[in-house]
Amino acid sequence: MIQIYKFRITIYIFIVNLLQNEGVFMSFYNRKSFKFATYLLNEDTKMEIDILKNKVATIITEKTNVSNKLQAICDLLENQISYYDWVGFYFKNDDKEELKLAQYTGEETAHTIIPFGKGICGQVAVSNTNFVVQDVSEQDNYISCGWKVKSEIVIPIFVNGENIGQIDIDSHTANTFTTKDEELLEYVCKKVSTIL
Repeated sequence: MIQIYKFRITIYIFIVNLLQNEGVFMSFYNRKSFKFATYLLNEDTKMEIDILKNKVATIITEKTNVSNKLQAICDLLENQISYYDWVGFYFKNDDKEELKLAQYTGEETAHTIIPFGKGICGQVAVSNTNFVVQDVSEQDNYISCGWKVKSEIVIPIFVNGENIGQIDIDSHTANTFTTKDEELLEYVCKKVSTIL
């Protein structure tokens, strides 16, 4: 029921945005309704993020090895967030200036080794900052993971101030990531850093 309710709110907001883009005048009532619907959707998203954070925290404390915990996090995120079509962890490959693929969920990838500075992941290894790409076709320095990938988000993992890896998410939907995704994934990376 909650999912249906959320879907209806999302459709309502989409239609209102579409009408605005077409130059259709919104009445005072409709503007108020739109604001309220947006508020409800944001609150619902916040609640879902809190639930996912709790699930991640539980995984981190489980009595199993690091590899199993990382795999469980990948599986959780890919399963619970509809537009997360590939979820994986990359880590610095010893003393080499490259990243090595660790645990992941999704289609197999040929990109098991990524040089620093190359592609979105390689750039994050150098910049030490989040990288949100809403449309991969607009990126010059991008390693194609397949024609289905439309957007990507990469968040670095720090241990004692050093960038030692990252979480990488691919989506088959363009323009899909928001600050809520960054908030959630930053939390994931902080939790993961405590077990490395």
